[in-house]
Amino acid sequence: MSSQRAPTADLGDVAPARSRHQGRRSAVTITNGLAVVGTADGDLQAFDVSADSSPPHRRWQYDTDGEPSVVAAEPFDGGVVTGERSVRGEIRCHDVGGDLRWGYETRGDLGEAQQETRFLLPFVASLATDGDRCYAAARRYERRTDDDGNDLRHFESVVYAFEPDGTVSWTYQTDGSPISVDADGNRVAVAYNRCPGDHQHGLVVLDADDGDPNWMWDPGTDGQRRVGDVALLADGAVVSSHGDYCGYRLDSGGRERWRVPLATPTDVAGHTVYAYPNHVHATDGGAVFVTGNTYPENGRETDARHPNEHTAVGVSLDSDRRWDAPVGGFASGLGTDGSLLAVPGAQNFRDRDADDHALRLFDVVDGPIDTLDTDGVVTAAAVDDGTAVAVEEPVVYHDEGRERGAYRLHRVGLESETARSRP
Repeated sequence: MSSQRAPTADLGDVAPARSRHQGRRSAVTITNGLAVVGTADGDLQAFDVSADSSPPHRRWQYDTDGEPSVVAAEPFDGGVVTGERSVRGEIRCHDVGGDLRWGYETRGDLGEAQQETRFLLPFVASLATDGDRCYAAARRYERRTDDDGNDLRHFESVVYAFEPDGTVSWTYQTDGSPISVDADGNRVAVAYNRCPGDHQHGLVVLDADDGDPNWMWDPGTDGQRRVGDVALLADGAVVSSHGDYCGYRLDSGGRERWRVPLATPTDVAGHTVYAYPNHVHATDGGAVFVTGNTYPENGRETDARHPNEHTAVGVSLDSDRRWDAPVGGFASGLGTDGSLLAVPGAQNFRDRDADDHALRLFDVVDGPIDTLDTDGVVTAAAVDDGTAVAVEEPVVYHDEGRERGAYRLHRVGLESETARSRP
């Protein structure tokens, strides 16, 4: 499959990323032929990406006060809905011309940040739409100390259902940490990656009409780590488990149909290491899981590398492993459209190999399609109707000392009818 690459569009200035990935601070989606980029200073920039060979042309920009980062974006009701990591943790909806339709501050439900430190700010972790409503999962993290002086993690989180006019139809509130939402018009699936409190379910499937739980699932493992991502199927769901580093297919009541090891604990040169499967995308043609960084069984530092770290794995819906391919580094999210997915490769904080920086494109069934190499790290991606876009951020690795890359938007046009299919 061939592709066309247009010249990039400048997104302005941003402090370079460092050796360790610092969490999402950019987002991108495609709506009505526009790539809408949410930036690290909270602004939105919209670019026309409909022309195959022309540079992405800036159509409009919406400026904020420079305080938040936009970390999530999805098409909604002919426009775009975005989510922030910020003091207010705002969810905003804009029309296709950039004008603000409505906004909702999640801090009113989550509480104020314990400190104005990035990881303690209210965070809109995920957005999903089903045509009629937008669903958002937001959380706030804080540190607490118990009566014995032990340091404890605590989360406040809410899942919202928004009507097109910004009315909240229902909410679902827990003390777990939501990381991903998927919706199909009848169900809303919520993945919780940490469960340190009363809420002990890694996956909750809610009724889309009223937000009541239909069923719940958990990997049943020790510790707080539970589920990294969820993708709904017509007859159930596929999840990536942080609890046991496996992928699961579940039926419509939460019963396990199969389990595939992805990056389970493995001995490498005398060291036991594992990697979290952070993402999954599924269609009726199969599923793709994406794993992240290597970690040792004890502590955080290791010279060993799990053989399945930073890997995309294609699996049939009968659990047959079809293909696997490297993704280069930690992926903060996936861009998806039917059988196509785009994996943004950010920092590999252990090896820090700039040659691995890239946007990688895959087909659910057939595997690797194309690779767009970049100087900086790729931190956000979207795909729509044969067009992929990606946000590149500059990076400075601590053992190298020089800045690579720039804050810019890339466009890749896929010249194939296969790229436009939506099985």
